[in-house]
Amino acid sequence: MAVGKIHLFKKLCDDAHACRICPNLADKTAVLSELNGSLHPRVMFIGEAPGRVGADRTRRPFFGDKSGNNFQTLLDSIELSRDDIFITSAVMCSPRSATDANRRPRRTEIKNCSSYLIRVLDLIQPKVIATLGGVALEALTSIAYHEFRLKTHAGEILDWNGRTLLPLYHPSPQVVAAQRGLALQLKHFQTVGKLIA
Repeated sequence: MAVGKIHLFKKLCDDAHACRICPNLADKTAVLSELNGSLHPRVMFIGEAPGRVGADRTRRPFFGDKSGNNFQTLLDSIELSRDDIFITSAVMCSPRSATDANRRPRRTEIKNCSSYLIRVLDLIQPKVIATLGGVALEALTSIAYHEFRLKTHAGEILDWNGRTLLPLYHPSPQVVAAQRGLALQLKHFQTVGKLIA
């Protein structure tokens, strides 16, 4: 079964890498490989999209930029290793503005990428899903409708599509600065730790 899962994951990665559906992302390559983590994770994290300096450059989600550094601090706070998690994104390619800066994924891009997110979820079958930011939480509505909002449900243990869902804030420097530090996110990550204990 493990060999079959690895084979299916490789096929999924190949399909995602070949995807050119989104006109503005056609020159980008999906960030999806063994660097995303374990195929048998204790928790699956879903982010917004690969960052220009982080995942799009390193090919490893939440790695190589300030968001990645903050994410590592949060993981370390509950002694959770990257070997025990899987990380993907609502949009697997890196959306850029006209000036080549990171930009928020468009709804059409989220919708276009939802088939890959569904395939990842179906393959991994995570018991616990933690979304990182509002875009990731909203992207789940493409799979199974919900009315959860980050503003009101951050840090709450929810039931979504037969799975445990925990919406979390994105670990970007802007979000951390708006919260005046990592304290709230560290508190929410304690809930992650309890869920997978």
